[in-house]
Amino acid sequence: MVKCLFVNNFGHGFVLGFPDFGVLMVQSKLQAELKKTRPFESPEEELTLNILRTADRINHRVSRLFREYSLTSSQYNILRILRGEGAPLPILEIASRTVTVVPGITGLVDRLEAAGLVERKRCTVDRRVIYVGISQAGMAKLSTIDKPLAALNKKLFTKLDREEIARLNILLEKAREMAD
Repeated sequence: MVKCLFVNNFGHGFVLGFPDFGVLMVQSKLQAELKKTRPFESPEEELTLNILRTADRINHRVSRLFREYSLTSSQYNILRILRGEGAPLPILEIASRTVTVVPGITGLVDRLEAAGLVERKRCTVDRRVIYVGISQAGMAKLSTIDKPLAALNKKLFTKLDREEIARLNILLEKAREMAD
C-alpha cells in the first residue's frame, strides 16, 4: 500500500493510502456539487463561489428558523442590534450596524413597530431624527429564539473544532477587508 497524492485543479492535494496510481486530478467537492465539468478559472473564483454557496445554505437554514417565529433575517438583525445596544438608536445607525445591507430599513422598522416589537421616538433636539428602541415584546421574542438559534449555530459547524472556527473567522474577516 503506497500513499497516493490526489490534487485538484489548483494543486490543493490530500493523501490517501492506495496502490501506486501517481498524481491524479480530481474534481473539488464544489465542482461536483455544481456539476461543473471544466475547471474553475482560478482558485479565487472557486473560493468566491464556495463562500457564496456556503452563505446561501447557512442563510436558508437560519431564515427557516426565523420564519418559525414570524421574523425575517433582517428583522431579527434589527432586534438583535437594539437588544445589544440597550438603548434606542437612530434608524441610520441601526442600518450601519446590520450584518447584511438592508435597503428598506424604514419599511422593516414599520413592520416591527406594527407587530409591537419596537417603538419609535422622535428626537427632541432634531425632529428629523427618529430613534427606535426594542419593546418588551421584542425582548420576549428574542429570548424565545436564543436557544434554538444557538443550537442551530452549533449544529451548522459540528464538523469544525474550536481552533478551525477561530481560524475560519480570522480568514473571513481578512477576506471581507478586501471586499470593502
